[in-house]
Amino acid sequence: MARTKSILTEARQIERAVTLINLGARLQVLESETDLSYERLLRLYKEVAGRSPSKGQLPFSTDWFMTWQPNIHASLFLNIHEYLNKVAALDEIDTVIKAYQLYSEQIGSQGLAPQLSVTRAWRLVKFVDNGMLTMTACSKCGGHFITHPHEIARHFVCGLCHPPARAGKGKLAGALSQAGQGALHGALAASHSDDESAELPSAAVAGTEGQTELATAAAEHAAAPAMPVQAARSRAAAKAPSAFGASSRTAAH
Repeated sequence: MARTKSILTEARQIERAVTLINLGARLQVLESETDLSYERLLRLYKEVAGRSPSKGQLPFSTDWFMTWQPNIHASLFLNIHEYLNKVAALDEIDTVIKAYQLYSEQIGSQGLAPQLSVTRAWRLVKFVDNGMLTMTACSKCGGHFITHPHEIARHFVCGLCHPPARAGKGKLAGALSQAGQGALHGALAASHSDDESAELPSAAVAGTEGQTELATAAAEHAAAPAMPVQAARSRAAAKAPSAFGASSRTAAH
């Protein structure tokens, strides 16, 4: 019986590692989140990705998350992660995976290029857990955004309410345009509630024609990993759009 349990555990870890590799995770993430040996992970990485893993240290600085576009993308991911963390009984790494998959889908549906890699998303959660970063509510729109600890919430204004002068004028493919700013603002800047029974937040970055309901999609995604989010979304199309719930790690000031 013990042998069977060991085989099943190893199979789950291999499946988790394959998912992370397909999302573009660095080998260090796999080493940290699985019990598989380095040699097995290296062989698995080459087999799945068809190349050797990237070398070098993982990004460590928190400053990257403070720049304009990365902050908006990372805040969107973390809002999804925080709510899934409250409503779904998942291991921490599985919550990161599913939150990143939902983030990627919603960003891609608007033709935007993801600014956040799964490795940075994983690192972001570690930063927040260790108190190096937190989330603060914007004093104008009420959306929750990533900030340094001890940010004065009373005067904090997010990058969507007060964008830089050159915001939305870049010509790179997938860059956040002025229309994209409005779409993301619609997903992040909404009413918030501290009630644990609040609705699952909408992570869709739909424009002014209405937001896509994420509640059913996230619930289906957490319960059945093989269930396409698009199918869950189609059943929720008739529902009214919901808003981001308050993050459990919002800075209290």
